[in-house]
Amino acid sequence: MAEPGARRSGPGRVLVAVYGVFALAAGSRAGLQIATKFHEAPVAYLLSAFAAAVYVLATVMLARSGRTSHRVAVVSCTVELVGVIAVGTYSLADRAAFPDATVWSGYGSGYGFVPLVLPVLGLLWLRRTAPRSAS
Repeated sequence: MAEPGARRSGPGRVLVAVYGVFALAAGSRAGLQIATKFHEAPVAYLLSAFAAAVYVLATVMLARSGRTSHRVAVVSCTVELVGVIAVGTYSLADRAAFPDATVWSGYGSGYGFVPLVLPVLGLLWLRRTAPRSAS
């Protein structure tokens, strides 16, 4: 079994911190947009709010130890990666569908493509620090 807290050490701390920053940034942005101009681009703003929720979940689960936290972290990083790819592709294929950008639009280009790279790094880290089964 991986050492308890292994996900939170070394690069894991940086990963948790970056996820936390993205949770705060995406949540703040989505909250402001939903509160002030929801009628302009409701789909984009709701997608940003969803992305923020995924970032919050990933942050918490990456920071916790245990098999269940690991599984939920894997699921949240996977949902994030699928979301970035799907929304990124759709936002480039049909620009009219996104009158305002989301966190995942253009594969996260508005955030330096970090939203595209972050779930990949998260999944790699989770694989490296996966709890070992007792045999």
